[in-house]
Amino acid sequence: MTFSIRAGATRATRLAMLAGAIAITASGTLWAQAGAGVNIDPTVFNMYLESRIQKPAEQATAEEVVQIRDELTDIYLLSEDSRAEALRQEPRIKAQIELQTRAMLAQAVAADFLASNAATDEEMRALYEEQMKLAPASEFKARHILVETQSEAQALVTELDGGADFAELASAKSTGPSASSGGDLGWFPPDRMVPEFSTAVQALDNGEFTKTPVQSQFGWHVILREDSRDAAPPPYDSVVDVLKQEVEGQKLRDYMANLRKIAPE
Repeated sequence: MTFSIRAGATRATRLAMLAGAIAITASGTLWAQAGAGVNIDPTVFNMYLESRIQKPAEQATAEEVVQIRDELTDIYLLSEDSRAEALRQEPRIKAQIELQTRAMLAQAVAADFLASNAATDEEMRALYEEQMKLAPASEFKARHILVETQSEAQALVTELDGGADFAELASAKSTGPSASSGGDLGWFPPDRMVPEFSTAVQALDNGEFTKTPVQSQFGWHVILREDSRDAAPPPYDSVVDVLKQEVEGQKLRDYMANLRKIAPE
């Protein structure tokens, strides 16, 4: 069953006619036949409708159906214009059409592959255990003072040796964004920082600062390690979505690698 609305109908008339058409469904979704001599496939209509209103077609209002039907009618009319066939043969447009078609097909094939090769709980738990073995065993709480030159950093070490307060020096002298909080970096795993910084923090004892300034790509650091603790791994359930993406991403990469291997030269 279809419904048709003349191009000349008033907005009020169209809305009134469409109010009853909202209930018309095909395979559970709303569909329409446009006026102006344009017939739109129900699946095409519903796909365009849902992409524009970002909700299921059956939830569309009468106003939304009118707007989308009119938009799609214009698309059909322009694409069927006498100039369209000639333009279709222009190299760049022809290439764009092929690229868009191939991209959509590639996406559909990938989605179909993943639907048939979804990550299992066993696979996700195996990846979780593997990643937990590689995760840092400890976390550190530290402050730092960042300056541009080694001589400035060494002068700060001298002040600290003389009893200066680390947080106050950081607030007054650091050029880093943490200066406003006295150089406080909070808790972090070693791999969150640049290698030079992480190595220096791990070599310190709690409450100790670096007697030799540490150079990194950002400048020269004087670092105070305030505390340390065993790193608590995230619960499996809290990262299951990430694990699913990683497992399925690897499956798809393996599938692509095999396609490349068997593709003709």
